[in-house]
Amino acid sequence: MKVCVLGCSGAIAQGRRTTSFLVDGQVLIDAGTGVGDLSLADMARIDHVFLTHSHLDHVAALPLMVDAVATCRIRPLQVYALAETVAALRAHIFNNIIWPDFESIPSVQAPFIRFHVFKVGDRLEVEGKTVEVLPAVHSVPAVGFAVSAGGPAWVFSGDTGRNPAFWARVNRLNIGALVIETAFSDAESELALRSQHMSPGTLGEELASMARPGAYTVWITHTKPAETALIMDEIGRLVRGAGGLDPALDIRWLSEGQVFAW
Repeated sequence: MKVCVLGCSGAIAQGRRTTSFLVDGQVLIDAGTGVGDLSLADMARIDHVFLTHSHLDHVAALPLMVDAVATCRIRPLQVYALAETVAALRAHIFNNIIWPDFESIPSVQAPFIRFHVFKVGDRLEVEGKTVEVLPAVHSVPAVGFAVSAGGPAWVFSGDTGRNPAFWARVNRLNIGALVIETAFSDAESELALRSQHMSPGTLGEELASMARPGAYTVWITHTKPAETALIMDEIGRLVRGAGGLDPALDIRWLSEGQVFAW
């Protein structure tokens, strides 16, 4: 299995793309602005899109991607999400006001997209991979994912605040890598708390729940571009021991273009 990081920033700036990961060329995890760097041929190969939640930085490229490759495809793009996320996309994007209703064109019988609703705990089989829906705690209904192809799982927290249920499940998985968000610095910890994101302080509290520190690498994603250096410094102090974390922890920074493969 190969996971390519198309975007991992909490907002846009030069060289920064928002959340999107491509698994084996056919499965897209979130549809942030990173999708726009793919060629038309690469976008046309994507048959399945899994969305963590409805916020714009995670869905912005979906309507544009479908429009770009619609005439290149012979079957609908399959989009999987929570019921609340699907309702938000129908009401606020694919509503014939912001964007065409791609569920009904060219026809209801043969549309450009089809939505599929999942729930936390569901395990979906697509293209030889298992995508397990993990709990998240965010300002809108949200999830994370564990993706595997018979070996270790690539785990993505999605956008989340403190999340004990996530660790209750993750600690039972065979994990190859964990991608976890830290959107704000500790200087913005109150904003992080209100918006159900993490700052380095809460990240440290969450990582204390890891059953096997050091068994896999923890990759930090979703930092705000204006605060990335500060967030990196604050997490660095945690890693160096000031936060009381297990010294076995391996914490690194995610970047666009990075590839996970196993």
